[in-house]
Amino acid sequence: MLSGCDRSHDSATQLIVTGSTTILPIAEQAGEGFVRASPDTSVLVSGLGSSAGIEAVMTGTSEIGSSSRDLKAEEEGLGLVDTPIAFDGIAVIVNPTNPVSDLTVEQLRAVFSGQITNWRQLGGEDRGIDLVNRDEASGTREAFKKAVMSDDARFDSSAVVLPGTGQVRDVVSRSKGAIGYISVGFVEPRFASRRVKALSVNGVVPTEETVTTQEYPIARTLHFFTKGEPTGLAARYIAYVLSDEVQQGVVVDAGFVPVSERNGQ
Repeated sequence: MLSGCDRSHDSATQLIVTGSTTILPIAEQAGEGFVRASPDTSVLVSGLGSSAGIEAVMTGTSEIGSSSRDLKAEEEGLGLVDTPIAFDGIAVIVNPTNPVSDLTVEQLRAVFSGQITNWRQLGGEDRGIDLVNRDEASGTREAFKKAVMSDDARFDSSAVVLPGTGQVRDVVSRSKGAIGYISVGFVEPRFASRRVKALSVNGVVPTEETVTTQEYPIARTLHFFTKGEPTGLAARYIAYVLSDEVQQGVVVDAGFVPVSERNGQ
């Protein structure tokens, strides 16, 4: 597997997938399996953010743009075809030492807009809240904004802004007053020293089951976008990602919900 973007490539044998860091594990692992089955092909995957992925497809530098957010109004009507590949919940995370375990959507809105600034206001310790946000290219940020914030509640500009899921989890794991948000599938880290705690929201714990049933209020669709209906190598790769092998293996192992389960298939 390689990562990167080569503008001069043969789309019949080489596929470029650009976009969401959340979807990166699915795209990479599926790419490895796809190449093993078709040794005459290569799949180049990069995680530059959902907006970058959508732009790459629109400009023709990638065959597939992976996105953890829906299209914005200005991106609709440009001929992009959406293939949902999984469903995901966005977990609100705090340091494991934080005694707070549940917040409402309204409380989260107040926290991330800077109206609530101390954990004592939420039933916790007398400690300042350290906001950790994602950058504007992040699909996770856009999805969180859509589910939690409102037109008159903007993100607090004093928040620490980070480019990736791993960085958010790492900072929250080290700061007792921090709060951030990441994909449910990334709550459990590879390293025991980087533990975080996922809060329940409106009394609902973020799990595969509650995301599937849509009980958990901060959820989203994970997308593959193509310019027009996918053809050739892109169509074959997408079909592989939607196969039971990947959906019940890679997708589930990554902590996401297969599209078939939400559809009741």
